[in-house]
Amino acid sequence: MLLWPLLLLLLLLLLLLLLPTLTLLMQQRSQDARLSWLAGLQHRVAWGALVWAASWQRWRLEQSTLHVHQSQQQALRWCLQGAQRPHCSFTDISTFRNHLPLTKASQTQEEENGEQPLPRTSNQDLGEASLQATVLGLVALNKAYPEVLAQGGTARLTLTSPWPQPLPWPGNTLGRVGTRGTKDPRALLLDALRSPGLRALEAGTAVELLDVFLGLEADGEELAGAIAAGNPGAPLPERAAELREALEQGPRGLALRLWPKLQVVVTLDTGGQAETVAALRALWCQGLAFFSPAYAASGGVLGLNLQPEQPYGLYLLPPGAPFIELLPVKEGTQEEAASTLLLTEAQQGKEYELVLTDRASLTRCRLGDVVRVVGVYNQCPVVRFIYRLGQTLSVRGEDIGEDLFSEALGRAVGQWPGAKLLDHSCVESSILDSSAGSAPHYEVFVALRGLRNLSEENRDKLDHCLQEASPRYKSLRFWGSVGPARVHLVGQGAFRALRAALAACPSSPFPPAMPRVLRHRHLAQCLQERVVS
Repeated sequence: MLLWPLLLLLLLLLLLLLLPTLTLLMQQRSQDARLSWLAGLQHRVAWGALVWAASWQRWRLEQSTLHVHQSQQQALRWCLQGAQRPHCSFTDISTFRNHLPLTKASQTQEEENGEQPLPRTSNQDLGEASLQATVLGLVALNKAYPEVLAQGGTARLTLTSPWPQPLPWPGNTLGRVGTRGTKDPRALLLDALRSPGLRALEAGTAVELLDVFLGLEADGEELAGAIAAGNPGAPLPERAAELREALEQGPRGLALRLWPKLQVVVTLDTGGQAETVAALRALWCQGLAFFSPAYAASGGVLGLNLQPEQPYGLYLLPPGAPFIELLPVKEGTQEEAASTLLLTEAQQGKEYELVLTDRASLTRCRLGDVVRVVGVYNQCPVVRFIYRLGQTLSVRGEDIGEDLFSEALGRAVGQWPGAKLLDHSCVESSILDSSAGSAPHYEVFVALRGLRNLSEENRDKLDHCLQEASPRYKSLRFWGSVGPARVHLVGQGAFRALRAALAACPSSPFPPAMPRVLRHRHLAQCLQERVVS
């Protein structure tokens, strides 16, 4: 009978010894629960604030697109008030268009000599379109892909953001994993890799995202080791093993193997990135949707994307600042249109070059971006980017445009077994002095996946495809006036080096737009020095 009292006494003594440890554990658990509850509350408040802001911006967008002429008049007045040089007093849009001529600003001028650069929008003058693109885009994205803005649902993989307008709050509270304010791209990638439950990836542009995946493949073992060792954060050996296994299976479908719940990739469309997006869709991001919240050029937002579920970017051209005009593109002729049109005058199915006037300068600047009207929102056109003017190859007056050349190159690469095109740029032979003793021709630099060497048969296929696409080029080739296009395969990192050289130019816009035709020797040499085949 004395045994039970002794056992009870021993149990009480054991409880007394363990009480401090149990108390500490309970306090820690209670603290963790409180932190989790506070984080959830903060997320709900942030989401409510975003929904309220989106409702307000949607109402403003409805009003402006229903009264387009008045909205464009106000936008022009706003731009004129901020012009940095003396100007006449324009009373209306017609007077403005009649007194100021159009000016051209090609990508060549931007990247090389800075003559007549595109007007660049300052951070203070981003305009309402940037805010609308961000706020409305976030709400539309969450509607199309539920839970992408849930806690821990999104990770940004680049230092630049696809959202045009920074939202310190509530933007940073809505779902994104990782350390806020970090300037280390490797830290961003590690934070994402440590979070298997991601539903959305963000990157400034598609070409930046491609660099991330190429770097992930090159440094995969090092990254896996950092995750296993807990640098940073707690050690996650199982997650490191998952990363190694995913990389061993190759690039196709890699994103979904790393993040099984992933739904969408968010990047900013700057034009000229169709090849990169196609490569990402076919390989690393296979099975994922892509969403660009805005169409950006020369540092400003020109179009809003309110339809995340569409496979390709469709952009509403808003009537607010910057002031946008449309210059009709006459198919099959170099003759220029007599005058520009306002947004309400756009016709569905027609193609137009965008003309921009912003607050930083009193210049009606032709951007060179050609869009096609595919729909209408109230009284404003909805457009899709088609190609860029000024990206034309012409050694004998044949004028091979960006869209025609890209189509021919795509058909040629499709005949190269196992090859996937990642990027390309062209140079006329006179730029590199490579036509000595031969007819002028094109030097074509390509970055490929799945093919390490180019045979002469493969190289010849591009020239055949160009002849099929352009009767003028075929005639010049027949008479020997133009030599066959010469194709060069460049190594990994070649186009990243080219982008770095472009970014170093004082007049380079942000976000950067990759030129398809290089006009200066030092830029062409960035690729020529990295030819591997």
